[in-house]
Amino acid sequence: MDTVSEFFEASVLKAGDAPSVIFGDTTVGYAELNTRANRLARRLIAAGVGPDSLVAVAVPRSDTLITAVLAVLKAGGAYLPLDPTYPGERLTHMVTDARAMLSIRTSGVATLDLGVPEMVLDDPAVVAECAGERGDNVTAAERRAPLTADNLMYVIYTSGSTGVPKGVALTHAGVADLVSTQTRVYGIRSGERVLQWASFSFDAWFWDFTMALMHGATLVMAEQDDLMPGEALRDTMVKYEVDHATLPPVALSITDSAGLLSGGTLTSTGDVCTRALATQWSQGRRLFNGYGPTEVTVGTSIGGPVEGVQETVSIGSPWDGSAVYVLDEHLRDLRDGDEGELYLAGSGMARGYLHRPGLTAARFVANPYGPPGSRMYRSGDRGRRAADGQLYFTGRVDDQVKVRGFRVELGEVETRLESHPAVELAVAVLGGADASSQHIVAYVTASGQQPMVATQVREHARAALPEHMVPSAVVVLDRMPTLPNGKIDRKALAERAATAPAEQRPAPSPAAGTPDGEPAVDGSGSAPSLEDRLCGLVAETLEITEVTPQDNFFELGGHSVLAAKLASRMRKELGVTVPMRSVFEAESLADLAELMAQSR
Repeated sequence: MDTVSEFFEASVLKAGDAPSVIFGDTTVGYAELNTRANRLARRLIAAGVGPDSLVAVAVPRSDTLITAVLAVLKAGGAYLPLDPTYPGERLTHMVTDARAMLSIRTSGVATLDLGVPEMVLDDPAVVAECAGERGDNVTAAERRAPLTADNLMYVIYTSGSTGVPKGVALTHAGVADLVSTQTRVYGIRSGERVLQWASFSFDAWFWDFTMALMHGATLVMAEQDDLMPGEALRDTMVKYEVDHATLPPVALSITDSAGLLSGGTLTSTGDVCTRALATQWSQGRRLFNGYGPTEVTVGTSIGGPVEGVQETVSIGSPWDGSAVYVLDEHLRDLRDGDEGELYLAGSGMARGYLHRPGLTAARFVANPYGPPGSRMYRSGDRGRRAADGQLYFTGRVDDQVKVRGFRVELGEVETRLESHPAVELAVAVLGGADASSQHIVAYVTASGQQPMVATQVREHARAALPEHMVPSAVVVLDRMPTLPNGKIDRKALAERAATAPAEQRPAPSPAAGTPDGEPAVDGSGSAPSLEDRLCGLVAETLEITEVTPQDNFFELGGHSVLAAKLASRMRKELGVTVPMRSVFEAESLADLAELMAQSR
């Protein structure tokens, strides 16, 4: 077997009517899912989809999303994931840059002017057309051209250091070794439940997808609100009795581990798994630590099971069919434990960056340690190999950072900020004391073309960047600090962001809480109102001193993970539980306090 559709169809033969996907109260069996995907695949072939055709998919979390992806792959095409919550400008760029030939969505997703034909999956006419198609497996003769492992499977866009996001083109070639590694490491059994946590826009989504559907297991899906780190995520995992989950350290850091995944497996990935997290989450379950950038098929090495307290958690050893080299600047192999740059090779390596031959040539280079003509990917990650062969990640060689598990090129943030006419120079740095509080702080100087309003510059960034790349605050400076050679002193700005938390978020109006974060009593000495207590919690959560009922949590610099922390504290300290959606939709803290009062 070489392609995703072949692996899935083999699972269908073994699993039959066993549950393939659970979404909320909906359960879809393997046979039914396969039939749905085959019918849609035939409609896609009729619409012109074939090997190496790119289809943009804008479908929310649901069993329909799984059907859509399988149908694209069965037709021989490749999917381009579009997160409907991303700014329209970014989505349009991705579809245009990738040269997608078709987009598919559901009616609940807003229409975007993507410049390509579209298919609305729940349109009655499309539903009727699919119902009229055969439900048996699509054959090679039906496809527009032969489908092989070398054909495109998906294109994922990542942050670009030049200011423009770039598409990473992955083929089916790495799927067989991915499935082999999952089988060897996890021993997944039919009937076990795999949590689908990652966003569709990231390659970790494909890991969850294959970990269930290529092994006859059940993929557990839920609404985004039910997957927010903390109480919501914990409740979802308990409710659906999840056996396997892959989560980033930021989600693990604010989720109670007690009683979760008992006897099952957890994989930490996307960022550094700290000693504290490893100690907590290795008890009562098998804990693994995965590593690999988007430029390989989801990952390239895995460590574990982690046992006991470890000073540093390793990223393990290469996957089946993969190789990881630790090389110096002259591409010499460092086998003595010295730090070097990690170069990745093997079956899962991407074709390169879509329509970017120059960038591809710079990052995908000749492999002097592999077969003639083979390549390796220059990851930009630093690491070392211990005497026992275990690999350790030690940092980056450039300005790329991880923000709450998301890969971010700070250069892309700076380019967007500098496109505002009021900004002359922009420098973005990472702030936050731990994984859950990580955020971007932007320092800017004025161009003089128009008055500088920091909030307007931040909104300018929000119009084009996904939420995790939008600076929590824009700080206006008279001039940038410089080094003796005249270059901007980025280290000084990073230190400033780390040591001046109050500066990192917009300064609202007068404080509602006391300097120590406790809500103040009013002049009569009466107990603080629910509104005042909420403002106090927000001040503590965001590490700021001034919060008023008229402020908006996200305009103060909040983000999704901090919102989850706030909701958890509201429940524990104020005795009030409100849906996560209410935290996101409340226009002000006063509105949120009113909802809290109604929930009591």
